[in-house]
Amino acid sequence: MADERIIQNDTGQSSGPIALLRSTSTIRERCNHILESVENNQSAHFTVNTGKLDQAAQQVEQVTRQNYPDLRIPYHSRWRHFESGGVDRKALLDTAMAGRTRADQAKARIDLTLVSVLLDAGAGPQWRYCETTEIKGKHTYARSEGLGVASFNGFMQGCFSSDPDDFLRVDADALLQVSETTLAAIFQVTDHNPLVGLAGRAQLMRRLGQTLQANPDVFGDDGRPGALYDRLTGNGSETSLAAPRVLQALLDHLSPIWLTGNELQGRPLGDCWPHPLAGGEGVTAGWVPFHKLSQWLTYSLLEPFEWSGIALTDIDGLTGLPEYRNGGLLLDTGVIVPRHADFTLRQYTAADEAIIEWRALTVALIDRLAPLVRKRLGKAEQEMPLACILEGGTWAAGRQIAKSLREGGPPPLNIESDGTVF
Repeated sequence: MADERIIQNDTGQSSGPIALLRSTSTIRERCNHILESVENNQSAHFTVNTGKLDQAAQQVEQVTRQNYPDLRIPYHSRWRHFESGGVDRKALLDTAMAGRTRADQAKARIDLTLVSVLLDAGAGPQWRYCETTEIKGKHTYARSEGLGVASFNGFMQGCFSSDPDDFLRVDADALLQVSETTLAAIFQVTDHNPLVGLAGRAQLMRRLGQTLQANPDVFGDDGRPGALYDRLTGNGSETSLAAPRVLQALLDHLSPIWLTGNELQGRPLGDCWPHPLAGGEGVTAGWVPFHKLSQWLTYSLLEPFEWSGIALTDIDGLTGLPEYRNGGLLLDTGVIVPRHADFTLRQYTAADEAIIEWRALTVALIDRLAPLVRKRLGKAEQEMPLACILEGGTWAAGRQIAKSLREGGPPPLNIESDGTVF
């Protein structure tokens, strides 16, 4: 068997078992192993009815045509939330950045995207964010849209910058000062407007600041996430970039921020969990990686790189996102079937075996669902990568069917969140 010691190569990337668990190929391999095991009746938690996949595809087709009648579907991205309420917030940011170089604009967009995505975990059913604009007046947002709008406005107000002469950036010094009080002000949190996982989000921001500060070779002396632009594009000299390389960079250089407690050989694994049906060999056997937030961040960074003139390739190298809406769609359409009648009534954590299994089934089944959706929409894989299917799409369909089945539209299961996984 190959030597599985953890080493660093000359680019700072991990190799050995850590690299294996940061690979989207491993994500797919382990998730498919769990799906095959469930199909072979080896699961204590679920069965799978793949005959219902076409029903799920029909649901996705209907929502996609409703949301994008011309079938010009953008990527599933945090930037869609910045469009909430019909406000073109990108245009507001572009106006504020007028006169900056293309590279500097890209770095600011990466700064914003990274912080906003990391703050985008389940908000809970009670939380709301109220925004007043000159064009739209007063509008109230909830869930991911609200978190997106609030974090965008916080960025525009300089809440994540320590430079009084440049509000439009994120840097380590500012992040190290983020407290629950800081985020409560940005997100309008009160006793009557509680936000799930506020303490976890604040801790995540501080850990991000520590990580940026500790890696000046990657993030510069100021500790800016936007420095990834220089690292991934050869200081702007490269014209194309494979999407999995973005994910790899995020996992290689930001892994210390994750709070899950999962480790292998003393190294943090982040959103990676043990499951008896995961398969694999050597020290990584039994571990199934997801890296949901990092992949959501990668999807959300595609456009900032493209807007800077970089062509993105191998977008389908990324996987579906195993979270409430994609996984909820598969539960609500009867593709994933709980064995226990009280499954949806229990409260879980991300570490529970049933939740790990449900997430793995979500990843594997989204891959099976994607070609069915493309066929219904008359689109080739090149025309409609997974990033567009998620947006069109599976996420929106999961939300819609949840609203039709349950008052307020909560997902069909209850997972305790600290804001660092979901």
